[in-house]
Amino acid sequence: MANPKPGQPYADPAWRWMGDRAVRVVTGTTTLARYAMLDSGNFEEIEDIIPADGSILLIFRPGTVPSAGLREALVRPVQDTVMAESREHVMRVIFGGESGPDLAERAAGAGLDETGYVRRLTATVYTVAFLGFQPGFPYLAGLPDVLAAPRRSTPRHRVAAGSVAVGGGYLGIYPAAGPGGWHVLGRTAARLFDPAAPAPALLRPGDRVRFVAESR
Repeated sequence: MANPKPGQPYADPAWRWMGDRAVRVVTGTTTLARYAMLDSGNFEEIEDIIPADGSILLIFRPGTVPSAGLREALVRPVQDTVMAESREHVMRVIFGGESGPDLAERAAGAGLDETGYVRRLTATVYTVAFLGFQPGFPYLAGLPDVLAAPRRSTPRHRVAAGSVAVGGGYLGIYPAAGPGGWHVLGRTAARLFDPAAPAPALLRPGDRVRFVAESR
């Protein structure tokens, strides 16, 4: 099978060149499993692998093309497994009040009181599906359907750093203060991004996150 050329899609799996050194590969529900497999595959032509929502972006080293081994890996069946180097993080969160101004509204929308909503949220262990929006901002998969909510119709001009929020079917944590359109449920003191650290982002795709409620 010939290598795809920039500007052309690749039929199986579906991929498309993004510029002359990156390819977006559609992965659907196998994103993390495919990412783990590629990340451990030591493909010399790959410079970086960036998982997203239902896809992966492969960035190639200058002057290289996808090898036969990589093309085979992209169509090889994968199973959902915990990544070998994934870690579990416990985030202590103050829910509601000034730290979580949208908690009461979201709880009512789910047919729960605030205590019940927080209990459901903290009973789940979430998986970092991918990072984006801000450096180190995690999109956390595993949110119970009853807690999911569309983004706010009017974004806030400023959301505090550490805010834990729900947007669609994901939970997220804002690493830095800034504008945001998700529903803010609480706040953690954890530092999610430190540009001076050897690994600036605290969380990595495949990591697990568990929330613990703290008293206001």
